[in-house]
Amino acid sequence: MGSAVVLGIESSCDETGTGLVRDGRLLGHALASSMAEHARFGGVVPEIASRAHLQSLRPVVRRALDDAGLRMSDIGAVAVTTGPGLSGALQVGLAGAKSLAYAPDVPLYGVHHLAGHVAADTLEHGPLPDPCVVLIVSGGHTSLLLVRDLACDPITHLGDTLDDAAGECFDKVARVFGLPYPGGPAIDRAARGGDPGGVAFPRPLTGSRDAPYAFSFSGLKTAAARWAERHPGTRLPVADGAASLQEAIADVLTRKAVAACAEFGVGTLVVVGGVAANTRVALAEERCLAAGITLRVPPLGLCTDNGAMIAAVGDLLLRAGAEPAPLDVSVDPSAPLRFAALHPGARAA
Repeated sequence: MGSAVVLGIESSCDETGTGLVRDGRLLGHALASSMAEHARFGGVVPEIASRAHLQSLRPVVRRALDDAGLRMSDIGAVAVTTGPGLSGALQVGLAGAKSLAYAPDVPLYGVHHLAGHVAADTLEHGPLPDPCVVLIVSGGHTSLLLVRDLACDPITHLGDTLDDAAGECFDKVARVFGLPYPGGPAIDRAARGGDPGGVAFPRPLTGSRDAPYAFSFSGLKTAAARWAERHPGTRLPVADGAASLQEAIADVLTRKAVAACAEFGVGTLVVVGGVAANTRVALAEERCLAAGITLRVPPLGLCTDNGAMIAAVGDLLLRAGAEPAPLDVSVDPSAPLRFAALHPGARAA
């Protein structure tokens, strides 16, 4: 199957996203964010996120259709994030997706959120090389993956974070530094006037006896907090702290990712997820260039959560002939990333 327009719906956290993809090409997308409502609490409040999705889903579907110049009758399949994420938020997206798929009797695919981040790059740079190494860096996830055929093959985890993800580290340290939520963009802005070598922050799990592709950012978070505590009653040099923190995280991420490419003989590194939008991704460019590795990073609008990336996975599944989700498909808020689809039938394609 193929040549059908796939509508993608993303509602795993605080963004309500919709996208339209056909044969690997993005036709239109729209996004509504409730981040401003969460900012005063210093983090995402699940109940607020769920209500925001309820209010935003229909309007963002309409905006995406208008953006593409299409109507609902043009939709040939629907894909929706069914995990991981906030349970209530996922339920809103799935309920909406079921209504949009079942009324016109078109296939529905339940998609893993992180597989969406991987597929987002295909909308900018075309099909993923088989194999490629993928570094996912987002608010709640930091993983190094070996990816072959995203629609059909199991995804190999080379390493994952053992505690705080990189995005969590940014959020928590930003709070200590007196910066606003979300922490990643705030740290990035503050770092522009700082010295990346100004503070000697540790590089966790980079020793010869450490797991080569595992990540740990809890200790780095603690080190940043202790550094801030050593400036009582004085003006905290936030710019230097932010730049040094950003450098430490980028150093660990890129060092391990490039090493994985070398060990597995892979010539392409794909960096995806919200933290991929950080300006210090330039370090990955430098290291990949030196190692003869092709680096692929989606544009900013496709790095953070969006519906286009979910539509991209649905498009890949549809073209691979994957079985649609069963009628009783449900959400899995803590779903591990093993396959792009979160329902068994699609994995046998």
